[in-house]
Amino acid sequence: MNLIINMHPSKAGPFISGLTVLTIALVIGCGSSATTTPIITPASVPVDSTAIKPILATTVLEVGKQRLAFLLSDSEGIIKTPNSLVTAFYMDGDGTQSTSRVAEFNLWPYGIRGSYSTYFTFDRAGQWRLEVQVNGTDSYDRVQFDVEVLKKSLVPGIGNSAPQSLSKILSDYSSLHEITTDYSPDPDLYQLTIKDAIENHLPSVVVFASPAFCTSPTCGPQVDVVSELKELHPDQANYIHVEIYDDPAAIQGNLDRAEIFSVVEDWGLTSIDGYFNESWTFILDSNGQIDDRFEGFATVIELDRALRKVMTSGPTD
Repeated sequence: MNLIINMHPSKAGPFISGLTVLTIALVIGCGSSATTTPIITPASVPVDSTAIKPILATTVLEVGKQRLAFLLSDSEGIIKTPNSLVTAFYMDGDGTQSTSRVAEFNLWPYGIRGSYSTYFTFDRAGQWRLEVQVNGTDSYDRVQFDVEVLKKSLVPGIGNSAPQSLSKILSDYSSLHEITTDYSPDPDLYQLTIKDAIENHLPSVVVFASPAFCTSPTCGPQVDVVSELKELHPDQANYIHVEIYDDPAAIQGNLDRAEIFSVVEDWGLTSIDGYFNESWTFILDSNGQIDDRFEGFATVIELDRALRKVMTSGPTD
């Protein structure tokens, strides 16, 4: 990702080193030709410590409608103003501007971090430039960065049929710790396979995550959030957690022993170049079609909004 900064000259102060590490950590997920993902390389980060710095949460972008999420930081830490304005420009042509969208700030659990999110429809593949301006600040407080939009991602997108995968369920094992790295797992998330959920004609929430190894800048307690969502709508949807790693009990804190679970491959997550264990959450309608997808952390408010949308429509023949 190419980074272009415009910043008001009056701002000053040392940049928090931890956030610099987070920015550099975006190298995870850099793209191949089939699954090119946007990154911020260390060389593109400006020397000016007063600049706004983006951390892109949605690294897999493709033609069509999808969620766009990112974090913003400056010399004082994570920016938490309520809104930002995002405008996209298609750069492989004449730089035509698309519609601007307001991205809302979503505060994450524990109140330390948060991300902005909105929905964009990219009408063509290629290089796009995103300009983000923080609402309510000086007009110079903006950042631009380039992203690659794919014609089609190998990760199932909105409108695709969900793979009818045989994810692990508690009834096939003697302990939950054989199928999840969660230290305090919710048994309700391991009662149905994804195939079972699709066949019972209820909407479904499927989260791929490894709770014990949540280390990226855009990672949060996603499985806990799905359990929270379940409490809001306990009998109106299926809720499933798929652990990223195949044999959690054998890992014992050492990821050198870890192997990716085959269902993670079924859903195309391992096709993302440099994929480690970033969480993905999918909202399925009652027909097993993907109605929304969330790369990286999503708050319960975001997931609740998406789930309510599919709860209002029943299955079709």
